[in-house]
Amino acid sequence: MGDGRILKQRSADQNACALLAENVYMLMIDPLYVVSGFGVGLLVGMTGVGGGSLMTPLLILLFGVHPATAVGTDLLYAAATKSGGAVAHGWARTIHWPAVTRLACGSIPASIVTLVVLWQLDLNGESSRSLVNLVLCFALLLTAASLVFRKAIIEGYRWRLDPGTTARATVLVGAALGMLVSISSVGAGAVGVTALLLLYPQLPTARIVGSDIAHAVPLTLVAGIGHWATGAIDWHLMGVLLVGSLPGVLIGSHCAHRVPEAALRLVLAATLILVAGNLANHELHSWFSNTGAIAPKAAH
Repeated sequence: MGDGRILKQRSADQNACALLAENVYMLMIDPLYVVSGFGVGLLVGMTGVGGGSLMTPLLILLFGVHPATAVGTDLLYAAATKSGGAVAHGWARTIHWPAVTRLACGSIPASIVTLVVLWQLDLNGESSRSLVNLVLCFALLLTAASLVFRKAIIEGYRWRLDPGTTARATVLVGAALGMLVSISSVGAGAVGVTALLLLYPQLPTARIVGSDIAHAVPLTLVAGIGHWATGAIDWHLMGVLLVGSLPGVLIGSHCAHRVPEAALRLVLAATLILVAGNLANHELHSWFSNTGAIAPKAAH
């Protein structure tokens, strides 16, 4: 009896120590998450882009979060932060609802199909880690290109299409965004705005931005719920990020007109390119390591 009580007491002490260590760790790491959320929110407020483009790589590279968990958490985080923007644009009547509906008709089904494929690949597996990282690299480079070359692209390739062709093209763009965002959480901002500017040149910029934000809410929500169904969501992390990002968005929005937008976009694009290169380097290193480990086994 005495030995049993001692073992139980030791087990309880070990559990208490483990819980204390975990709480101390979270107290240390939470401020970093809050600061990261604030920094990303500040950029989003000043430029209108950069949420998923910076938050997801930040969680993967800096905090070591599994890519699938980082994407899933960032998707619901984006749905929460963009909802306020969508309400504000709706109140100001700066949303072109036909464009939003067409985008959603393509993006929501594409997102569901993509999530089913990811589920079949096993979101916690190494193959999924590589897939998310590679698609994330592509999405970051595409976002950087749209930031740097948006004006040149619009001036050179702005399309004047008939209404039927515009509607079909918008659905196809929505499908591409649905697939890209569901895998990487990146693309709904800068890439979506550039596509809408090409397809709807007659709309003022405010309505383009409002339409893009309004479409991003259901897309990120559906994709985020899909990742939640597979268990790839860290709710505590999302809450801490929101604590930092919401004030950041408000301050960034207030300071937006005081910061040279062109210079800020170039800095953001350069940062995205560096992050994409870092992710690609990690994947190449992992690939070479796996190849090196397999080669000796094959020789034997």
